[in-house]
Amino acid sequence: MKKILLFILLAALALSTQAKVKLPHVFGSNMVLQQDKPVVIWGHADPQESVEVKLKGLTRKTVADQKGAWKVTFKAQKASFDAFTIEVKGDNTLLLENVVVGEVWLCSGQSNMEYTMQLRKGYKKPAVGVDQAEEELRQPENPKIRLFLVAKTKGSQEDVETNGWEIASPSSLAPFSAPGYFFGKTLQQQLNVPVGLISSSWGGSRIEPWTPLDAYQNSSLFKLETQNGETKIENAVAGEMYEAMIRPLAPFAMKGFIWYQGESNLMFEDARYYAKQKLLIDTWRRVWQDKNMPFYYVQIAPYYYSKRKDKTQHNVEALPWFWEIQTKCMDIKHSGMAVVTDLVDDLSDIHPSYKWEVGRRLALWPLALDYGQRNTVFSGPQYKSKKIVESSIILNFKYAGSGLQCKGDQLTWFEIAGSDGKFVPAEAKIDGDQVVVWAASVKSPKQVRFGWNETARPNFFNKEGLPALPFRTE
Repeated sequence: MKKILLFILLAALALSTQAKVKLPHVFGSNMVLQQDKPVVIWGHADPQESVEVKLKGLTRKTVADQKGAWKVTFKAQKASFDAFTIEVKGDNTLLLENVVVGEVWLCSGQSNMEYTMQLRKGYKKPAVGVDQAEEELRQPENPKIRLFLVAKTKGSQEDVETNGWEIASPSSLAPFSAPGYFFGKTLQQQLNVPVGLISSSWGGSRIEPWTPLDAYQNSSLFKLETQNGETKIENAVAGEMYEAMIRPLAPFAMKGFIWYQGESNLMFEDARYYAKQKLLIDTWRRVWQDKNMPFYYVQIAPYYYSKRKDKTQHNVEALPWFWEIQTKCMDIKHSGMAVVTDLVDDLSDIHPSYKWEVGRRLALWPLALDYGQRNTVFSGPQYKSKKIVESSIILNFKYAGSGLQCKGDQLTWFEIAGSDGKFVPAEAKIDGDQVVVWAASVKSPKQVRFGWNETARPNFFNKEGLPALPFRTE
């Protein structure tokens, strides 16, 4: 009799572990759904199991395929703070509560994106002004902003590791990306809609692990390096973070991506970084089935790379050389770059602390280009053209905003060269929307460069307070 009861109990237990409808972790209570895009909900169940999903009075029914996969799609929803419940029902029922509709962004990169709201060992307080991250951690919870933190894992994973969606509060904010949060906070305040932020970053990571291996295998530039089963691009395993921390999130509807990465690629003076960033952007957009998804990123900050003990010995021009590559990445459609040359207290610290301003500057791009705030100035002055007039060079700029300004007595970090290509420090002055550059020792100038040193923290801005992009005219 005991054996029969044990058999019945085990059979019941086995049945209880079957026929369970499951959702990826990116779906959960407290989440934000992207407005104005179809809502795709997917998951797993037993093969041929019937699945019913209810969302705001709408119902979708489907049947899991032979592998147990299922998917339903709802029409696009409008942003609202009115929370609702999503019901997913098979042989079991799942309830996703306190769901809202608004704007969702993915925040990724290396340590300067991972940089947390609560200071960790090695992080420093800002030398100037109030630590806004510390102030934010004293605030009550804010249900207008929801956070989803992806845990760091590598290799092929069916799902991300996470604690799920959480309302912004001191406890959920403490381990969350500071630039990501302040980016989202700026959007939330400007747009007055719920904002959802997904943080998926890894300190010290290069760009190659965030792009899948097959993207490199199918690239004319990289495919020879991935023949014969090779999985590495310049000794970095392609896709190992993408497969665990990005791919399982797709195709969860989102507005776009923000990215803060590049330090680890500069450390071996990666001349192909433009091609790698374009490959990453193209791949992520393809996976999310939206070729126009915005991608905004941060130009890495001034830092003593020449004093590092890397395999490559850097000179003081390695960083501006890399800045030039990052500037070129803005040629990729629907991309933009925030410049942070002025946000550094200590050139020996690769993690500058003013992440609230980093996030704010990133947010200016979508506010202007994606959310219709056309009067928003979203970039500092960017070199456009030059004209040689006698012994001076006159420079023209895009993104002058309401005017150019010098934050000091005279402009710094301008250099000029003649036909010999030898640059010398130059004098420079603002003349309307132009800058005039000259040096007494160069009678026939040919070229100008600006901010062309790893220590350059120039004082050239537009009147909206956004710093000029480092450049060289040749």
